[in-house]
Amino acid sequence: MFFFAKIFWLVSQPVTVLFLLMALSVLLMLLSFRRLAVAVGLVSLVLVFLTFYTTAGALVVQELEDRFPRPAPPADVACVIVLGGGIPTQVDGARGGYDLDDGGDRYIETVRLAGLYPGAKIIMSGGDGSLEGVSMKEADIIRRMFDDFHIDPARVEYDALSRDTYENAVNVRAILQRLNLGHCLLVTSGFHMPRAVAIFRNLGMEVTPWVADYRTTGKEGLKVTVAYPLINAGLLSTGLREWIGIVAYYVAGRVSTLYPQ
Repeated sequence: MFFFAKIFWLVSQPVTVLFLLMALSVLLMLLSFRRLAVAVGLVSLVLVFLTFYTTAGALVVQELEDRFPRPAPPADVACVIVLGGGIPTQVDGARGGYDLDDGGDRYIETVRLAGLYPGAKIIMSGGDGSLEGVSMKEADIIRRMFDDFHIDPARVEYDALSRDTYENAVNVRAILQRLNLGHCLLVTSGFHMPRAVAIFRNLGMEVTPWVADYRTTGKEGLKVTVAYPLINAGLLSTGLREWIGIVAYYVAGRVSTLYPQ
């Protein structure tokens, strides 16, 4: 499932689809299917415009982010689960340190929660999610970060084997059972929270969603915007990837609902 998902996403992400459509248009033109070539070319142009020059991607991500508003801080927390996906492991593995990317808020928030709830266990789940399997494991990098922030190592459990969200949940469940821990905060990005919650619930774990990384303002509307085409494309890619993942997990029986609430 892991390798299939990675390969499927390589060919289904928006930029790849646009490239394939343009290549198909050129091929049809060379084969003298001119009308069909023009039609495919026009479709690709429309998709380029929607992807790079509108807020379509922001709307898709915003819908995912708004599914689980962050609740009021609980009086007490037994454990905090943070899912990997906030650092460029290839870069950090080569250069050392811990350079946080857009998802790095997951770790900043976890450090804050560790101070707010000094009695809570911290469970960090994240291995090497690359297709090649040659990157440094994310948990090993975050171990350095948590040590540098003086989080007691005895409080932290690391899962360095998980390659995707489903494996995160399976491995975290084993840790929770071993430590006899119950309800926990689940820290991950807003766009990722619906899929993560669906998987955890399907495996019998009740968690409190605790969003740590937002990519939209929460007030987005559909409009033309030419200032940040790469950001627009990135948001659409992020949102579509989550929806593809949710549907694929539902079809595979890994979640019992398409859109948890």
